[in-house]
Amino acid sequence: MFHSSFIELNKAAYQQNISFLRSRFGPDVRFSAVIKGNAYGHGIENILPMAEELDIRHFSVFCADEALKALNARTADSEIMIMGMIDDAALEWAVEHDVSFYVFELERVKAAVEAAKKLRKPARMHIELETGMYRTGFNREELQEALDFISDERQHLTIEGLCTHFAGAESVTNYLRVKNQMKAYGKLHRMVDKSGIPYRMCHTACSAAALRYPKTRMDMVRIGIAQYGLWPNRETYLFDVVERNGDETSENPLRRVISWKSRVMSTKTVPPNRFIGYGTTYLTNHATDIATVPVGYTHGFSRNLSNLGRVLVNGRRVPVIGLVNMNMMMVDVTGIEGVEKGSEVIIIGEKGGIDMTVGSFSELTNMLNYETLARLPEKIPRYII
Repeated sequence: MFHSSFIELNKAAYQQNISFLRSRFGPDVRFSAVIKGNAYGHGIENILPMAEELDIRHFSVFCADEALKALNARTADSEIMIMGMIDDAALEWAVEHDVSFYVFELERVKAAVEAAKKLRKPARMHIELETGMYRTGFNREELQEALDFISDERQHLTIEGLCTHFAGAESVTNYLRVKNQMKAYGKLHRMVDKSGIPYRMCHTACSAAALRYPKTRMDMVRIGIAQYGLWPNRETYLFDVVERNGDETSENPLRRVISWKSRVMSTKTVPPNRFIGYGTTYLTNHATDIATVPVGYTHGFSRNLSNLGRVLVNGRRVPVIGLVNMNMMMVDVTGIEGVEKGSEVIIIGEKGGIDMTVGSFSELTNMLNYETLARLPEKIPRYII
């Protein structure tokens, strides 16, 4: 193969995840598929068409660059929403191509009006409200100033939605904070209603909020990690088990979409009392069969997994030994029959009932599921199976 590893995306798993999530949220809640971060490492060009096949027609991205990729990947008249970065030049592009975007400061609203006037078509905006995340969004005073301006320029603007984001809805430690954010959203929401400015919908919920706080679902949910078959954290999974009147052994209704695989590049037997790879972090204490795998930290396999990580070789779980290199890692395959150049290596995935999960990497490196996936480079080929 030309590439040192490849990613497989399970279409049936994705379909199952969307079906389950829709059943939880109900038919009246619109589904926005969050495809920022290269669709959480899955590839915008792969996930968006799969979602459209399931009649999803709304997609959330972070920036104009991702919005452009989404527009190029779509096969239907789907809506694209930018939740984060967009400069004035990209803003004009967004207005021209009917891409909606968050506004969280008056300067951006004014720039949107200027673009709308120049292009002679309304800018489509979502007003982001500061409810306690303290990242982006209008607070009460800023919102009033923005509403006054919007009221005067209403013919140049279409308010698509009123939105916010919750600060850690996946964790019970943030329960009171999330509840206070919900109250703050209600107050700012009423301010907008009082202004008489029309808007299309309200949306506040990410995967965790939508699953744990039903009142946050409103008109639309913005679902990221859950559509890919992963729970925001174990708390969210256990909460859902209770909601389904199940127990911890109940079948997981979400299926991981992604698998990451490679092949053994080389094998050798190393005598006792030899250091493996760079430095002196791993010393063999017996004759050790090692396999070199052409995957390293440049591919998203963290160097923090040196002497900690595990992969599957020929269906057996084996340890990473020595330091993870930029492009390679070594694994101990002592006692495993049939390991040779070209043998299958599963970095994320399952074989023979043994599963290498995204979560196992995250726990060892103190990274989130989201972070592990988002670090997978675009250069790794992705195939839909």
